Amino acid sequence: MTRTLDVPESVKKHLDTLKQSLEAACGANLASLCVYGSAVRGGFVEGESDVDVIVVLRDTDLERLTALSHPLALARHAARVEAMVLKLNDVAPAVDVFPLFYDDIRSCHVILTGTDPFRDVVATDAHRRLRIEQELREAKIRMHRAVVDARGEAGALAGFVSRKVKQIRGPLHALLTLQGVACTDTVDDVLAAFGKRSGIDAAPLLDVRKDPAAAHAAFRKVIDAAIEETDRLEVK
Repeated sequence: MTRTLDVPESVKKHLDTLKQSLEAACGANLASLCVYGSAVRGGFVEGESDVDVIVVLRDTDLERLTALSHPLALARHAARVEAMVLKLNDVAPAVDVFPLFYDDIRSCHVILTGTDPFRDVVATDAHRRLRIEQELREAKIRMHRAVVDARGEAGALAGFVSRKVKQIRGPLHALLTLQGVACTDTVDDVLAAFGKRSGIDAAPLLDVRKDPAAAHAAFRKVIDAAIEETDRLEVK
């Protein structure tokens, strides 16, 4: 499936400026500049959403990393561009520990310059299952601390739950895929599909600020059910 940038023209111009700046600063050392996340998937909100990019270099010594400093700082200030920097030779060997992240990029990204370093990188279902469980259990643990930090304040709780819902979109979508359930990778569709499959009313998670307490209760049900289903998965 061909993906395109789903951002305002002003953001596209900043990304083009970044591309040109990196090409000038890095030369042949720049292997790829990739955009992923909401800027491609959809749901991008100008002024609120980050523009997620991956800069892939052939060499990551001190001098070559320092060459990125000015272009990335300007892009961060101008358009909320958040960059991950990878070394080309490290991409493929890391697929076993980042299978969901790689799957997400492979299904939803745009290459602005260079070649696609993720094109031929494939994870196993066994690696996916382990990573799904790790991400779900981590989200559950961190939610405990978030509730403590909210101190009973509804607005703070709503903010924490909203962020955690976005974070579990990936592992939930990966879980559904392993179970043979087809749905798009948007938060709303993933929650609806998982809620239908597990018999959980996930509606409070679609509008967290309407009732933060109900959203937190729904989050607990979803995360517990997802962890239980992941534990039962048999994959190779």
